[in-house]
Amino acid sequence: MSHATTVDAALRDARSRGLERLDAHLLLAHALGQSRAWLLAHGDDALPAPQAAAFDALVARRAVGEPFAYLVGEREFHGLPLAVSDAVLVPRPDTETLVDWALELLQVELRDTPRPALLDLGTGSGAIALALKNGCPRAQVWAGERSADALAVARANAARLALDVRFAQGDWWAALEGAQDAPVFDLVASNPPYIAADDPHLAALTHEPLAALVAEDGGLADIVRIATGARGPLRAGGWLLFEHGWEQAAAVRHILERAGFGEVQMRVDIEGRPRCTGGRLV
Repeated sequence: MSHATTVDAALRDARSRGLERLDAHLLLAHALGQSRAWLLAHGDDALPAPQAAAFDALVARRAVGEPFAYLVGEREFHGLPLAVSDAVLVPRPDTETLVDWALELLQVELRDTPRPALLDLGTGSGAIALALKNGCPRAQVWAGERSADALAVARANAARLALDVRFAQGDWWAALEGAQDAPVFDLVASNPPYIAADDPHLAALTHEPLAALVAEDGGLADIVRIATGARGPLRAGGWLLFEHGWEQAAAVRHILERAGFGEVQMRVDIEGRPRCTGGRLV
């Protein structure tokens, strides 16, 4: 991009480098601190050199597939604006299926529980835990995460949104070992790594943290660890809900049943694909 350019010229250049029109508009609006409506009304305005350079760098990163949310540092999830970085997965709309199911259980199964205890295992940006606390303020919500960098993002999101969530670092249930005041949980929700190491879809996810995406045993190893370790941290009669790959529903049902869960059910995502499976600990 030349040093002297206009708003419209910068957008044309971004399109010529492979960006979608919406991405180009949103990235330029972000670089300028303006709205898309402002861009449309100021197409002939000259871009100041610092903003032109910043936009050029953003376009280059987007053109090689870096997630849009990383470029602008934010992604909305379940109505909450969440800060994100390359230390965490970008929250997906599919995961809202898991949150909606958990909130439904809180409104029905746990409606008479004054302070239901909830746990989000593998919280990443804090998306699930924060959405649950926002949707059910009376709940006491905990979140576990093994990555210190991801936990820093989640804690910052909780502070900025003024949502009271307790965070603990560790690998799955081990996150609770140092927390003397951790309750026995009524409901646990988890979006663990569930992609197999040889899955061809990984090629499109190279900018996101591999440890949050890939699990051994065809993508099921962490689901097995969480399900088999649930007795104790999760009360008898409590619910464990997983997000998983759309082709894994039958396998996750089998894992839950073998781990002592009954009433195993499944929920579909916004595309109508099997996306979440959960059950009640017997």
